Order: sequence, then structure tokens, then C-alpha cells
Amino acid sequence: MTKPTSGARGATHRVVSALIQQIESGALQPGDQLPTIAALAERYGVNKNTASKAVVDLKSKGLLSGLAGGNTWVRVPPPNAKRRNTRYHLEKKAVQLPESERSIAGVSEADAGIPVENLFEDTADYAVIEAPEDIRGALDLPRGATVLRRVYTRRHAQKAGAGRSTSYIPYDLVSGSPDLLDSTREPWPGGTMHQLYTIGVELDRIDDHVTASMPSPDEVRDFDIPPSVPMVRIRKISYSTEGNPVELMDIPIPGDRIELIYTTKLERWKECP
Repeated sequence: MTKPTSGARGATHRVVSALIQQIESGALQPGDQLPTIAALAERYGVNKNTASKAVVDLKSKGLLSGLAGGNTWVRVPPPNAKRRNTRYHLEKKAVQLPESERSIAGVSEADAGIPVENLFEDTADYAVIEAPEDIRGALDLPRGATVLRRVYTRRHAQKAGAGRSTSYIPYDLVSGSPDLLDSTREPWPGGTMHQLYTIGVELDRIDDHVTASMPSPDEVRDFDIPPSVPMVRIRKISYSTEGNPVELMDIPIPGDRIELIYTTKLERWKECP
């Protein structure tokens, strides 16, 4: 294979630098569509291959978005989120507060500091399905059992990557409560802990199972993930005070926009007499 000449590398660098300058100066705004490869090649006096390499380079830097063969636009920067395990203590403490207070501090506010009313997209898709095998095992359900599956999708701005989580609750647990089966009541003030509280379920503990893997092609598209960025995958399982698993939530988060913070409170040594 013939290595690219320094001239070819220089031409690519020139296009990259010019586009970065436009992005940093505001001449190209987040969400703005980029000219076609042919138009870029003509504008900067390079061949199409050089223009294409410049676009690929800027996608790898997280400055441009778009899949190969389609439109390309200036990437909408994702919000950086901090997810603390101490959130669960605050959520449980808020369960018995008035609705006006419960509605103030939800997941969006806690993680990214973005009020729900400022989100570009905030949807909840409910469906009753037969529990997939891994979900059935984690929730200790019999074969053939059904679950209420809730898929939450949020975007903080137009053309921004999505945030998505999928919740599974044993259907028998909520089947007698129409409000908990109604997606139009989302976002629910106080979230799942308060929903469970309305049917007499108190949570005792939450286990977060954290793994990582590369994203699927669909995740790359939907979450707007730059090349080579892995997914942090949190499987959150909530247990009642009776020791029963009552909800499982899968939370995939691109690794370029999340910081996981775990605080472990240690018991103090007893003072010697």
C-alpha cells in the first residue's frame, strides 16, 4: 500500500483546520449541515478523497456527526453527566414529599442539570411483553411471565444524541393500577420509587451492575457516538423490603459523557473505653 505523501497529509490538515476554525468562531453552529464532500473539495481546492478524510478526522474528534453516505452536520455537544449512587437515598427521601416538591428534582436535573421542561424530546413508550429470558431470570419470574416494559428517550437539543433507558416491572405487580400503566402520566413526579410507593412497595436496596462494551450500529446512530467510544452499561435492579426484585432498568451511556461517582459510607470503629 502506498503511504500518503506529506502533501496529501498537509491538504487534509488544512481542511480540518479550516473547519475547526469555522466551528470555534461560530460560523458553523451545532446542528448546521456541512456542505457535501464535492462542495468541500471545490471550496478548499482539494480532491474528494482528501475532503472525505478531513470529515472522518473531525468525526473521530467528536466535532462532526453523521453516518457514512448520509448528511453530515456540526455535532451538538452532549451534556456531561455525573451519576452518583447517593441519588437513591435522595429519591427515597423524596417519595413522601408533596408532588410540588417531588417534581423539582428528577433524573434529568440530578444527572445533567437540565430541567425537564427544557428538553427537546422527552418520551416514554409503554408495552406489556413476555419477559426476555435474561430479564425473567433477574426478576425471578416464571417462564411465560409478562412485564411492563417502559422505554424512556430524551434529547437535550435538536439533532443531539439520545439518552435512553429501559425499565422492566413484573406486570402482576402493577396490573391492578391503571395509573402505572398510563404512559401519558410521564414524567411521574418522584419517578419509579414513588410509583411503587403508590401500590405499597417500599424499596430496600438497589444493585447497580456496571459493565462496558462497544456500541451497536443502532446505538452509534441514536446516541450520536464518535468512533471508538465504548458504552457504559448499568443494569439497575431494585429490591423490595421483602427481598423481591421489583424493577430492572438497563441504562446504556456513551463513555464520553458520563462520570460514575460511588460513595461508600464506612462504619466508624468504636472508641475503646
